[in-house]
Amino acid sequence: MSTPSELKSPCVPRNGMVKLPPQPNGLGSASITKGTPAAKNRLCQSSSVPGILPPPSLPYHLDPLNPLGPDLDHSPLMALKPPLRQLALDEKLLNRLLWYFTTAEKCVLAQVCRTWRKVLYQPKFWEGVTPILHAKELYALLPSGEKEFVSLQAFALRGFQAFCLVGVSDLDICEFIDNYPLSKKGVKSVSLKRSTITDAGLEVMLEQMQGLMHLELAGCNDFTEAGLWSSLNARLTSLSVSDCINVADDAIAAISQLLPNLSELSLQAYHVTDTAMAYFTAKQGYTTHTLRLHSCWEITNHGVVNMVHSLPNLTALSLSGCSKITDDGVELVAENLRKLRSLDLSWCPRITDMALEYIACDLHKLEELVLDRCVRITDTGLGYLSTMSSLRSLYLRWCCQVQDFGLQHLFGMRSLRLLSLAGCPLLTTTGLSGLIQIQDLEELELTNCPGATAELFKYYSQHLARCMVIE
Repeated sequence: MSTPSELKSPCVPRNGMVKLPPQPNGLGSASITKGTPAAKNRLCQSSSVPGILPPPSLPYHLDPLNPLGPDLDHSPLMALKPPLRQLALDEKLLNRLLWYFTTAEKCVLAQVCRTWRKVLYQPKFWEGVTPILHAKELYALLPSGEKEFVSLQAFALRGFQAFCLVGVSDLDICEFIDNYPLSKKGVKSVSLKRSTITDAGLEVMLEQMQGLMHLELAGCNDFTEAGLWSSLNARLTSLSVSDCINVADDAIAAISQLLPNLSELSLQAYHVTDTAMAYFTAKQGYTTHTLRLHSCWEITNHGVVNMVHSLPNLTALSLSGCSKITDDGVELVAENLRKLRSLDLSWCPRITDMALEYIACDLHKLEELVLDRCVRITDTGLGYLSTMSSLRSLYLRWCCQVQDFGLQHLFGMRSLRLLSLAGCPLLTTTGLSGLIQIQDLEELELTNCPGATAELFKYYSQHLARCMVIE
């Protein structure tokens, strides 16, 4: 039995990835990612209850002749007294207890014995978890020197419906489709990162994987816009394309015409212009609720005009890094997209306090506002935001003109639950101490904030006991 101090789970980086311990299916260093709120996945989180883990001597690699895991005679549970052993093998109890462990811990616990593996390999324990498979992990070297595609049966038993494939080729994708039993109908989401997939591979994948609804292409530079025209299928409801050099305006034309049911589009493309924003059809205007444009440097206020008239039902919009957008563009957004609940204007250096006045006046349903690196925002702008009764999350990272006086405007925002002031250089300990007036605050980020001292954190622990303070 391990002590709680021994049970700290691995540090979860910003993208949510953790390492899987080696599996009997040959995927010894696969990773998994779990959808956790962005506000929480920055931290190392330990399990919510003390965990029961096998002793450190338990090997990570299972006996290949016994892929179901050790039988009870070879399990560390044999060290327990019979009454406790019987309790530890009670499937009804295990079905309730094992919910409390992290994903990484479940991977280890599944190696304790066959009973634990049987319980843990139920799909319900792995919902929202995405295995990350690198190309080199998909093949096992045979004694003859040839390579053989590994078995994915252990993944199928757990019913994984989403996969992230890194560095794969057209052939790798075809092998994956042929070898994963759930690929044709059961896989709902695929992410391809830094892969050499071509137009032909993309077409085969979307043709064969009939259940696919969510697709991400990141750092894939071998497919072209013609490939999108030939392969995109109307069943896709979510599409994310980033760092793909062949994506420009014509790609948006393909997306708009071939994906009538699109609800979410994320796009990072340096060569997309205002023209592309006019391609969205009336049908997308009804279905698309999320649009994220990241570092689309060529888009100006004219593109915003096209976008707000084509997609009037947006509830989430990101213009992060669209550096040519000005206050006039934000005014267009505020006047026309009244349903917005999330707005990201980070890294938009031309945004001023005037834009915040437009937001406060018209976006009465807004719950999240991101203003990171908006270097022209001042205390006056925070005064405008203080009137927003619906705002729950406010990000002001590296807003270099925000001062203590501006913080006072936020003290009366009773709906505020998350506040980030990371990197704000002008805030002092005196100004930051006043944040205890926001009694319902749940998360406060003060990373790289000069005014955040050890004494201040101690003060917060006494007066904001329910708030997670990120130093």
